[in-house]
Amino acid sequence: MSGFGHDTWWLILAKALAVFVFLVLTVLVAILAERKILGRMQMRWGPNRVGPRGYLQSLADGVKLALKEPITPFGVEKPIFILAPAISTIPAITAFAFIPFGPQVSVFGHWTALQVTDLPVAVLFILALSSIGVYGIVLAGWSSGSTYPLLGGVRSTAQVISYEVAMGLSFATVFLFAGTMSTSQIVSAQDRVWYVFLLLPSFAVYLVSMVGETNRAPFDLPEAEGELVAGFHTEYSSLSFAMFYLAEYINMTTVSALAATLFLGGWHAPWPLDMWAGANSGWWPVLWFTAKVWLFLFAYFWLRATLPRLRYDQFMALGWKILIPVSLAWALIAATIRTLRDEGYSHWTPALAIASLVVTALLLALLRKPFGSKRSQKKRHELPVAVQRSEPAFPTPPLPGRPLAPATKEAVNG
Repeated sequence: MSGFGHDTWWLILAKALAVFVFLVLTVLVAILAERKILGRMQMRWGPNRVGPRGYLQSLADGVKLALKEPITPFGVEKPIFILAPAISTIPAITAFAFIPFGPQVSVFGHWTALQVTDLPVAVLFILALSSIGVYGIVLAGWSSGSTYPLLGGVRSTAQVISYEVAMGLSFATVFLFAGTMSTSQIVSAQDRVWYVFLLLPSFAVYLVSMVGETNRAPFDLPEAEGELVAGFHTEYSSLSFAMFYLAEYINMTTVSALAATLFLGGWHAPWPLDMWAGANSGWWPVLWFTAKVWLFLFAYFWLRATLPRLRYDQFMALGWKILIPVSLAWALIAATIRTLRDEGYSHWTPALAIASLVVTALLLALLRKPFGSKRSQKKRHELPVAVQRSEPAFPTPPLPGRPLAPATKEAVNG
């Protein structure tokens, strides 16, 4: 913490600009990569027209949105309608200022940490910024003056409240064993063992919570186009819509970077690369950190290509009935083991690892169970099987390979 706040003004400006450029380039590449990966997973090509092999498709989409005419519907709350995209985008970019990219390096003779800034409560500040970003979605739905955007905004409110509780509880065990809420010090505490191996239930809960927090499939209920006609951003167009799109992918990058920071050792090199003496010095850690971020981004794309959207009651049940109770139980177990460590118990590490595996197995067992009460499942199984009619109640086309059935008098007369 003592290394922050002493950089020259141009170095602070350069690091802030580097973070912004990194996020924008990551969004452009992520949009293209997602469409390409989803295309291959669904046995199609994906973008392949604009530029060599379609590599300029994201840039073409950005230019197209910038050149479109902005349309503001009648009846909107115009100041809030205009500010809502900025309220979603700015906190997403600001939160990345607290993420460490690497150790201290020399830049034109000045030694500086590869991180814009840090705070003793940096992780809580990132959570607060993510909560502020949700106001943009809520206000966009409310200010549009339309029913479907309002429903999308209300859904987003309930979604964030539900999953931020589980996310905060997953952070509690990290704070317990790191002894700090500073992102740089949490990374330093993982120089030997990453927390994903010691705090596996927290990592599993965070993985589910970060998908729900960013409104991504299968939890993209605030913009469920099948029922809400794109949800909270239905009335937006041109650059305003592009800013919502930008905020979504920057939020994905931020929560992925936070997952790498808290559970995967941050910029530390993975095994066996960490056996190399220079793996965790110089500019090499930036490469390891970026690879970890893209690992989580690929998981986002994989989920979107694999899982269908959940029903709203399933989504709420997952957060309140499974994730939060398991997180609370695991936090109590972790706090007990931390107390044993402080009391001098020498075998606390195997005890923590075994408890972590047991709770993770319990969580996976709960996730496998179908959502809903046993009574409703029993009623569903007891429904009588419909009796097959010998003749259809209305004219139907014949099945392939079967002749057309002759018309009856009832069908002809009425």
